[in-house]
Amino acid sequence: MSDTSPDDDRSDGTDPDSARTDGTGIVPPDDETPTWRERNERTTGLSRLTYEYFERSRREDQDLREESDYVERDVLAFPTWPHELIRNLALTCFFVGMIVFLAATFPPHLGAVASSSQTPQVILPDWYLYWSFGLLKLGPLNPELAILSGEKLMSDGVYGVLANVAVVAIIAVVPFLNKGSARRPVEQPFWAAVGVMGVVFATTISIYSAKNLIPIDPHLLLDLTFLVPPVAGAVAYAVLKTMREGYMYDLNRRYYKLRPPK
Repeated sequence: MSDTSPDDDRSDGTDPDSARTDGTGIVPPDDETPTWRERNERTTGLSRLTYEYFERSRREDQDLREESDYVERDVLAFPTWPHELIRNLALTCFFVGMIVFLAATFPPHLGAVASSSQTPQVILPDWYLYWSFGLLKLGPLNPELAILSGEKLMSDGVYGVLANVAVVAIIAVVPFLNKGSARRPVEQPFWAAVGVMGVVFATTISIYSAKNLIPIDPHLLLDLTFLVPPVAGAVAYAVLKTMREGYMYDLNRRYYKLRPPK
């Protein structure tokens, strides 16, 4: 009498625990899906479990898309557990491993110890704060009032702080002004151009913050800081405006092809 039960037999003669090589993946059909306890008892490791997850997610996504009448507008999603959690865990492990590898391969260079009695020749904050540091250097734009005998109403430091407040206020207000449903820059060229202007201005004001290291006349560099962003925004608006007509035509053609009007 055989020790194997009929449930362990497969019509194709393959081992139920072996990987499938016929292109269908290693995930069994729904009626053969193992329970969580059975999956926990496996000793194959995290790599196989991760592969099974990706294979099953791919198959579920393919089944949903084949059953859907309108593919591009349907929102297809998966539960947070275990689908999203395992995927995010795999991505997190990959990036953490890359960071550890780079840190071990290219260790940072440690310079000389800073002297508390000597001011460094160049003082700059971290690179992502260059734009704010550049706004603090807008002293040449601080107006001198004739009614105050040519003196400035406020100090250059206070003027730079107010400039930071104004820029942050503009960034905070823009999302409330633009409440459209566009998902691509070409759908709303104006607001896309505003975004390009903001990015370019952040770049130019960051360059201006290190004006003592840039081999350009400071006055010319200040002019370019405020002239380049509008030019870049105008070019972006013109390009996106030209592309918009063709883009909307192709989008509507796909829409009516997949879902004809009744």
